[in-house]
Amino acid sequence: MDAVPVRVLEYLTEVEEAAEDVLTTKQQIVDLDTKRNGNREALNALKNEMSDSEKVKVCFGNMFIKFSKSKTREMIQKDQEQLDKEINDLRSALKAKVNHLNVMQGKPELRGYNLSPLSTDEVQAINSLLKR
Repeated sequence: MDAVPVRVLEYLTEVEEAAEDVLTTKQQIVDLDTKRNGNREALNALKNEMSDSEKVKVCFGNMFIKFSKSKTREMIQKDQEQLDKEINDLRSALKAKVNHLNVMQGKPELRGYNLSPLSTDEVQAINSLLKR
């Protein structure tokens, strides 16, 4: 009789850990997306509000460093690409984690959840077929 409550407790612990992992991944996506939005705002400010000859001050940790506008834009764009990659990786991992959590809880797998968007080549091929 003692084995049943122990198994139930272990099961609930596993489900709780899986749910916590899903929530943590969601929060990481939100945090990275906030950073990506800040970078996008900085790129727009660089493009619209300053002349090309000016140098800009960039904050690194607790100090500001002057960089040329083009170098700053290049650094932010590289950071944007890295953030996009990290967010996409987390989103694909999140799908697997949610499916694992659903299996643990005895729920059916989500339908249509593993869809991926069309690539630009696929969209162009479809558009060319539709124009005929």
